[in-house]
Amino acid sequence: MGGYDAPFLGSHAVADGLLTQHELYHDFARIYQGVYLSKRTELTAAVRARAAWLFAGPDATLTGFSAAALHGSTWIDPGEPAEVIREGHHRSTTKLLVHDFRLEPGEATVVDGIRTATPARAAFDLGRRLPRIPAIVALDALCSSTGLKPEEIARLAERHPRARGLVRLRSILPDVDGGAESPPETHTRLVIVDAGLPRPETQIVIVDNDGWEFARSDLGWREWSVLVEYDGEHHWKDRRQRAWDIERLARIEALGWTVVRVGAELLYDRPGDLVRRVRGKLRAAGAPV
Repeated sequence: MGGYDAPFLGSHAVADGLLTQHELYHDFARIYQGVYLSKRTELTAAVRARAAWLFAGPDATLTGFSAAALHGSTWIDPGEPAEVIREGHHRSTTKLLVHDFRLEPGEATVVDGIRTATPARAAFDLGRRLPRIPAIVALDALCSSTGLKPEEIARLAERHPRARGLVRLRSILPDVDGGAESPPETHTRLVIVDAGLPRPETQIVIVDNDGWEFARSDLGWREWSVLVEYDGEHHWKDRRQRAWDIERLARIEALGWTVVRVGAELLYDRPGDLVRRVRGKLRAAGAPV
């Protein structure tokens, strides 16, 4: 019963004599009607996307989070419904959103044999549907994984002047930044920008006095030598990571940078304190804030 790490059509496996009905129902999980997956395989967003495409049929096109997952985007909740574009009236379910969208030439590609919306088209669909912050998180991640630029999404939107959700999409594009490498980095940037502070640059490379690049910082302002860094759990639980963080911080500060460190509690429970802390450091460095 090996070789079933990817979703497959159960009826085909049984018809070909590869599995019995008992084996199919006992050893595999049904993801969608007729589509099965080994119970030993993790159901990630990308795996769910592949299962949804098998269920929807070869004329369907993955979009939204499903397309983003196949393009390598990370931080996607595997519990999110899969998304496909399919012509005609097809009912959505709790685990599958079926859109009757119009696709223009060049807005779909093939990834691992699966018809999939391009990164720009996937971002276009996500940005029109999701609330502001989840949309920016999703588009940041998609831009980070594919090199997509917000301007490319804007150009695609011009081809769909009557599409629903355009106002919402256009309102968030100025805040999208593919330099974010995790949702907390996106959230940190948005807290800062929404408070009226200058927009920070992302992924600032730090160079020592000998010209060696030894670190990158999540966010910051070169003009005022102020950095903002989000410390996830691994920064505290991994002893080697913690030791390097201490050394790294000392070297960065020795070069004249001021570093504001942010944890989950400060970001999500006390965003006002985060803003005051950043504003204070910027003001001390001469920023007009």
